[in-house]
Amino acid sequence: MTDPLQEIPLEGGIANRGRVVRVGETVRRPLRPTSSATHALLQHLGHVGFDGAPQFLGIDAQGREVLSYIPGAAVTPPYPAWSLTDAALVSVALLLRRYHEAVVDFEFSGHLWPQSAPEPYSGELISHNDPNLDNVVFREGQAVAFIDFDLASPGSRLWDVAAAVRLWAPLRDDVDITDARKGRVLERFRRMIDAYGLDQSERLKIVDAIHKNHDWLYSIIRSGADHGNAGFADYWEQAAPHVSIARGIGTKKTTSCWSRPSFRRCRKRNGDPCPAAPLRIAAAGRRRVGCGGSRSAG
Repeated sequence: MTDPLQEIPLEGGIANRGRVVRVGETVRRPLRPTSSATHALLQHLGHVGFDGAPQFLGIDAQGREVLSYIPGAAVTPPYPAWSLTDAALVSVALLLRRYHEAVVDFEFSGHLWPQSAPEPYSGELISHNDPNLDNVVFREGQAVAFIDFDLASPGSRLWDVAAAVRLWAPLRDDVDITDARKGRVLERFRRMIDAYGLDQSERLKIVDAIHKNHDWLYSIIRSGADHGNAGFADYWEQAAPHVSIARGIGTKKTTSCWSRPSFRRCRKRNGDPCPAAPLRIAAAGRRRVGCGGSRSAG
């Protein structure tokens, strides 16, 4: 018989790598200076009936936060085929929309939050900020919940959509995609924002939001590395030589990076795509996602 108090490590994540465990029907995670804000957010979501996030259950004897365990599968490598389908992509967009509807009236002032989104993408609501593949729980091929709200902070709907599109399309050069998404990045880009329901004015802003979101994420990783987080430090060591390329997008200095041979040379050592790729591809998709046929956000 399985020990109900056995700690089972959970895969995924960078910041808390190896420190998140399942105990029975709960998840135990390290506390952070901003944990009380996250707990207030989760309590609000539970109060309004949003079932797409864990419930905060308290603090255990070891000083870890205790959250409810959400049955299902998070998407971790090697990615299963069902997780790369358009149906899965659309379900993430719909879940994100539901989250924003649930959180829009949450009073977030008075709490200490992680780094906020930059202007003009901050202050509308608390955005999740990290809807990565391993932070979405699926059942039967459909997204049912977000987990890991560690980066949640004052942001906006458009900010979260930019992050989701960047990660789920994904905004990478085709040389870095070897699965069914290859050759379909811009199509999936458009499909996701259609499913979410961005209006025309929001579509005109999405590329700028993606640019800023890309840079914002790497600033958080660098800060975490500088403060001794082992997971962030490992990631930053691999990414740092190439992040400056992304920041120089559009200048003569970086033009050569956009050729495919250059992309192959500037990939990170762990095989992930060059950090500059999302910016180039988002710029290429500006007209694709800004044209007519959008659904109303209302």
